[in-house]
Amino acid sequence: MTNFILATDSYKQSHFLQYPPEARAISAYVEARPNPFSDRLIFFGLQPYLIGMLGTPVTAADVDEAEAVCAAHGEPFNRAGWDAIVTRHGGMLPLEIRALPEGTVAPAGVPLVEVVNTDPAMPWLTTFVETALLRAVWYPTTVATLSARCRAIIRAGLERTSDDPEGQLPFKLHDFGARGVSSGESAGLGGMAHLVCFQGTDTMEALAAARRWYGAEMAGFSIPAAEHSTMTSWGRARETAAYANMLDRFDGPGKIVAVVSDSYDLDHAVSGIWGEALREKVLTRQGVLVVRPDSGDPVETPARTVEALWARFGGSVNAKGFRVLDPHVRVIQGDGMNLDSIARLIDRLIGKGFAIDNIAFGMGGGLLQSTTRDTLRFAMKADAMQDDAGIWHDVSKSPATDPGKGSKAGRQAVVRGADGRLEARRLDACAPGEDLMTPVWRNGELLVRHDFEAVRARAALW
Repeated sequence: MTNFILATDSYKQSHFLQYPPEARAISAYVEARPNPFSDRLIFFGLQPYLIGMLGTPVTAADVDEAEAVCAAHGEPFNRAGWDAIVTRHGGMLPLEIRALPEGTVAPAGVPLVEVVNTDPAMPWLTTFVETALLRAVWYPTTVATLSARCRAIIRAGLERTSDDPEGQLPFKLHDFGARGVSSGESAGLGGMAHLVCFQGTDTMEALAAARRWYGAEMAGFSIPAAEHSTMTSWGRARETAAYANMLDRFDGPGKIVAVVSDSYDLDHAVSGIWGEALREKVLTRQGVLVVRPDSGDPVETPARTVEALWARFGGSVNAKGFRVLDPHVRVIQGDGMNLDSIARLIDRLIGKGFAIDNIAFGMGGGLLQSTTRDTLRFAMKADAMQDDAGIWHDVSKSPATDPGKGSKAGRQAVVRGADGRLEARRLDACAPGEDLMTPVWRNGELLVRHDFEAVRARAALW
């Protein structure tokens, strides 16, 4: 969608007729309300919206198109308002946006963003942007939060079993989600959100997004890997030759290659081909072979694969007393992985005496497509209205049928409480400089630009 005026819900086209006549400014905040998925989140994704969407001026052609659409669609159209944005503001929306620093780990229920119009003739504009703004923020924030929850589970397993948990962690969860999302834009935003917490990805749109919006020269990494077509094209009779070709083509110091090994019979591939016919070839290489099961029970199958590789290749026992496969072989499980199955697979391997060094995990659509706005219960709500005398009045909702949907009254701030946790506070109750939400955008100008490594550093406090 390239016409900003149409990047909203239809009913918002009529809202310029609905605010009180004395309204001069509307303030509204964005938060993730308390929810069953996570009591905290990683705030991420506002900057692409600011630069890519709000940074694109509304044109006279956009206004003409939107007017025609609304007329045919059955909605009134604020021609005077949008013409004024084009002529008086050069097409830039007269808004000020305050926000927490991206990458901030915040409790649910804490405001993340607050928006207010700066042109007193346009109080309707603040909530007009709700649809596109929420869409821009809830999705990458939720994916980053899901990724962080996975990271916490994996870190716990590594800390219990690995001699180098922090060195192992960045590449323990790999993003395979590009084909499982609804659009290339989703792949870029969601894949980039995953890279806030990890460095492994096969979603190349995520690399472009991190480079474009956050200046990351290279935010993620991958390795050569087989898929079923490149293995089965050799035919079942030449399965060993197909595997040998992978070993020959992608060898070298520090090189890693992943080979899907369940095209026909995973157990035979692991024990009979990798562990027998090609065993010496694997052990005399300079690089690492990663065996990938891709079917069967997502916990039992990879655990069995690790055990079979140990039986054929052996390994060592680390300082924590857990078995680590010979450094020439590892396993990745990318089928059926989610928070629950990752935790169960880690428990299964630990129960068998294996360090989590032996395995990496992959997620696809479950990482980038399984969440919704309701996962973290994201919402944008008006909190105050300024009248023609310059006085701010509290605005909020408090539905008797669902108190959990009540909203905050008064312009919002975020402060660090006595216990160090972030908490919401009224802006008019804050001392100067106490509010952690700072202006990031005003009337078409980006005031703060976050770089990707700074975002990662803040998110690491999870």
